[in-house]
Order: sequence, then C-alpha cells, then structure tokens
Amino acid sequence: MLRISKMTDYATVLLARLAAVPDGQMTAGQLSALTRLTTPTVSKVMKLLHRRQLVNSTRGLHGGYRLARPAAEITAAQILDALEGPMALIECARQPHRCGIESTCGVGKAWQRVNLAIRRSLQEITLLELAGLGGEPVGFAALERQLRGARSPSATPGVAAAPAAPAPAAAPARGTEDR
Repeated sequence: MLRISKMTDYATVLLARLAAVPDGQMTAGQLSALTRLTTPTVSKVMKLLHRRQLVNSTRGLHGGYRLARPAAEITAAQILDALEGPMALIECARQPHRCGIESTCGVGKAWQRVNLAIRRSLQEITLLELAGLGGEPVGFAALERQLRGARSPSATPGVAAAPAAPAPAAAPARGTEDR
C-alpha cells in the first residue's frame, strides 16, 4: 500500500499551520497546542524541516518557526522528499539500471511511468492547497468525476466505466499515540 509515514503526516500538518500565518512565526509549544501533537514530536519534526530548508527558525525570547518561502512555492513532493527521500514505487524507479533482472523484466518501464505520474501530481500540489488556503479545493466528488471520465467507454474502447468508490472514512485524530 502506498502510504506516507506518520512523521511526514505530522510535518504536513505543522507546515499547514505555519502557512495559515504567513507573516508570523510560531513556537514549538504553540504548534503543539494547535495540532494536539506532543511538544517533543513537534520539535523533532521542525528540526528536520529546518535542516531540509522548508522552515526557518529563530532562537531566543521572540523565537519560533516560520516557512522558509511562501506556501504556494512549497510542494507536496518537496515535503515528502524532505522526510522520506525521493518517492519510488519500485527500486528501478529510484535508480535505473541497478536492477539484477532489468534485462528480463517486462514491467519495470510501466511502473516507472506510474511512479512519474505520481511524482508529477505531488509536484503540482502546493502547501497552500494542502492547508486548504488557496483557490478552490478539489473534493472527492470532483476527483471521482475525473477518474470516471478517464475510465469512460469513450476513453477506453470496449471497457465499461467503473462504479464510483464509496466515500472515505473519517481519519483518526493525529498525535494521540504519542501521549
């Protein structure tokens, strides 16, 4: 299953909070209170984000964290890369020509195309959108219509459109397992 780590999820939540105050900064304690993540978890994630140059930090009495650049210039791909490294579904998508069975493999190129499509999508989504602060949010209904259109009989001759998927379940609260 394709899934981001808990730390990447937390990083996205924290960056989204910072995006909501573009000209201000917040301390780890303030971010902790707003997100219900523990302060040590917030501090750990913010240090990683600082090392990867997604946030700037200021020490001292009036210190805190702020985005290193506008939220519209930070992409989902950059966030994932900062915490998990470059995304690759299969090894040859990460490092081409390093696979022992590449010469006999018939699926590698197709998986590389899938990997590239996902990567492009991640590069198109900005932190502003992730935070729900920019433009019109793309809802699940809109995505379902797009997917159905892509799978319509006119799009794929001889193939019927798939039925709509059920709505996703509500997500559990974040950070409660750290307490």
